[in-house]
Amino acid sequence: MIQWTEAGQERSAAWRSALGAPPPKRVIVADDRMKAATAYRLACEGTALLWRGDFQNARQLLAAMGRRCKPAAPGSGFHRHRQAQSQRARTLGMLLVPYAEGHVVPLRRAPDVREACAEVYGPDAPPSVGQLRELLGLIGAHEWRKKGVHVPALGARVHPHHGVFSPIRGEYVELVAEAPLPGDRLAFDVGTGTGVLAAVLARRGVRHVVATDLDPRAVECAGDNLARLGLDERVEVVRTDLFPPGRAPLIVCNPPWLPATPVSPLDHAVYDPGGRMLRGFLDGLGEHLEPGGEGWLILSDLAEHLGLRSRGELLAAFDAAGLRVAGRLDVTPRHRRPSDEDDPLHAARAAEVTSLWRLTH
Repeated sequence: MIQWTEAGQERSAAWRSALGAPPPKRVIVADDRMKAATAYRLACEGTALLWRGDFQNARQLLAAMGRRCKPAAPGSGFHRHRQAQSQRARTLGMLLVPYAEGHVVPLRRAPDVREACAEVYGPDAPPSVGQLRELLGLIGAHEWRKKGVHVPALGARVHPHHGVFSPIRGEYVELVAEAPLPGDRLAFDVGTGTGVLAAVLARRGVRHVVATDLDPRAVECAGDNLARLGLDERVEVVRTDLFPPGRAPLIVCNPPWLPATPVSPLDHAVYDPGGRMLRGFLDGLGEHLEPGGEGWLILSDLAEHLGLRSRGELLAAFDAAGLRVAGRLDVTPRHRRPSDEDDPLHAARAAEVTSLWRLTH
């Protein structure tokens, strides 16, 4: 619950946040008269603004506040970059919007967000208050879910759900589409996410794929995508941590690439705290591979360029797990960020290479 004073009366409402943001402690009411400079100052001081004005004006105010947030300087390093991102998220998260019954935003010129909200918050929709920034993210995720992401290696679209990593960087998918298969009977896809790699393996002729994920959102998303692609009879989606029972001649894993601590549920697709998933995959690979089988680890070396993990540490982890490198396929990113010299992480992104490591036991 959050509390505030409005028209001389004490008010309260349920707090909603799919990202796990804590409710603000200080809340005041704001409307179209609020200046961006004042809103930014109050937000930096920890005062949230419950919006009662025009919805589109609130969007413009949020953008103006965002322009006042200082990014990390180019070359300042990963940790300063994350500090700047975290501070920006806290500041912009202080602009709040009300929800009436049924996921309706009772503001002038507010869009119909009922379907987008129901996908994330569920069908039950009591009155509540939440962050405008999160709502805009939900709207964007809903549009991506409807439109889908074209995956050239599939010749089809994959539809990501909110909170599930979108395969917008298709180069790592192409590695899985091109690597020589050690067999076509069975494969495991560990940490399947949208199910895109499981779908690629099935399209390549693997007769049965077991796709796993611990996140229920990913399990639902992968199931929806595989059904949409007509592959649900060949791909089994299982909710479990890392490996399913048994052994397979091919086990594929694309873990989060950066060994850092997530600060929101959305971060779990990018950040692997302490390298937990990577080490879990490597340490368990041997007991789940069939004799002569291969484990495909898809991993960017961005962490190495950021000083978060060395190549020596990665190779030592292979050795400690009793794994041998049978081969490696490399690809460079094709997205725009490596050419953005204003990006605080420009040097690391410009040098990044994504690899498919073929591991045997």
